[in-house]
Order: sequence, then C-alpha cells, then structure tokens
Amino acid sequence: MAITVTENAAKQIRNQLAKRGKGLGLRVGIKKVGCSGFAYTFDYADDVGVDDRAFDAHDAKVVVDAESLAVLDGSRLDFVKEGLKQMFKFDNPNVDGTCGCGESFNLKEAVKP
Repeated sequence: MAITVTENAAKQIRNQLAKRGKGLGLRVGIKKVGCSGFAYTFDYADDVGVDDRAFDAHDAKVVVDAESLAVLDGSRLDFVKEGLKQMFKFDNPNVDGTCGCGESFNLKEAVKP
C-alpha cells in the first residue's frame, strides 16, 4: 500500500512546517461526512503512531492511519492552485464519484472501510 506525493505537495508541506516551527509532516486521512459519505482530512503530524504508516518524498513526510490507508492506497497527493484557491488534492483511484460541491466523495464497492 502506498501514496505518491508530488514535488509541489512536498514543497507545501515543508513550507507549512517551517511556518509552524515544528512538526514531522502532514497527516492525511478520511472521515465520514457530507453528501457522498467521505471527506479528506489534513493536519500536522507531530509523531508516527503504532497504527500509522509514513511516506517520504522530496524531503517531506506524509503520515496516514491504517484505516484511512485502505481508502487512500494508490492515491497521488498534489498541491494545486485553482484560481484564488490553493489546496492539497488527491487523485484517488478508489473514488467512485464526488458530490456536486466537490467536498465529499463515495468509494467503489470493493474499497469500503
């Protein structure tokens, strides 16, 4: 199981940690919410827990809990600019569809956590 991190995402992770003044990396995950069922979560990672998996790329670290990793497996994490919006964005092969607002997603049947 793996997550790929682009150079743009890694640069943003390093920048945010530098602004914060501490931290190990970016913690990503999923939670149940919204119109379609799930949404991505982003937070600072100050440690790697027993049930976590860490991915290193371009001198940056992404930490994922075991339950979320099943849903995020095979994903590519990027940092994109769309107009005035700047955000981390997943290209996730396990997603079946997204809601109209783009904030939540549903999963392919075989991937349900």
